[in-house]
Order: sequence, then C-alpha cells, then structure tokens
Amino acid sequence: MNISIHYAFLPHTDAEAALGFYRDALGFEVRNDVGYDGLRWLTVGPEGQPGTSIVLHPPATDPGITDAERQTILELIAKGSYTALTLASDDLDGLFERLVAQGADVVQEPMDQPYGVRDCAFRDPAGNLLRINQAG
Repeated sequence: MNISIHYAFLPHTDAEAALGFYRDALGFEVRNDVGYDGLRWLTVGPEGQPGTSIVLHPPATDPGITDAERQTILELIAKGSYTALTLASDDLDGLFERLVAQGADVVQEPMDQPYGVRDCAFRDPAGNLLRINQAG
C-alpha cells in the first residue's frame, strides 16, 4: 500500500502576494486559481511533481467562526504561529539567496542544526513559517 501527501493547506491573506512568493520566488507552478464570492483559492506545487500541491486558501472563512475567533486566527497567521510547512531543496544555499533577492522575509539563515539537518526559514507574505531543509 502506497500513501502519499497530495494536498497541504496554508492560509493566505493576499492572493497576489501569495502568487508572488510561491510562483515567482519559489518557482512553483500555479495549478488552479479559483475565485468564489470575492475570495480566491490557489493551488501551487513544484514543477515535475504533479501529485504534491499546496492549497493557499482564504483564512477563517468557515461559517461557524465568530469575528473574535477570526481576528485571533489572523493574528496567529501574521506571527507565524498558526501553521508551518517544511520544504526541501537540493541547493539550500542557492534557494536561500534567490528568496533573499526576491525580498522574502528571512527568519533563519542556512545553518547546521544540532539534530543533523541543515536548514533555513522564511515567512510567506501571510506570515506562515516555511522551513527549507537541504535534501540528500
């Protein structure tokens, strides 16, 4: 039995800024761009990996969420405390430099972690924490 991760969900607070980061800075393909009722859902993923996608969705749109809960969620997203995702690259330092050149929000420069991983970290335009590991 094979199990794979097909979709991961991350909130976005600005669809165009999210596209600028995920499509333009990271180089992901835009697989879907769906608008409904003034909101946008974007599906992006790495080129050549059609089975793995990130769905960037408007946050806190569930009908049962109160205004106070919505505000709390937006504050947690902005702090980078709401959700996180770890990516991997075969050229961590090159990707780091590319993201810095694109103006990405650096949280941690590439470094060797005491637990055996070399990684760096960024926040996307919404504030979501993205860690990037050196692959292989």
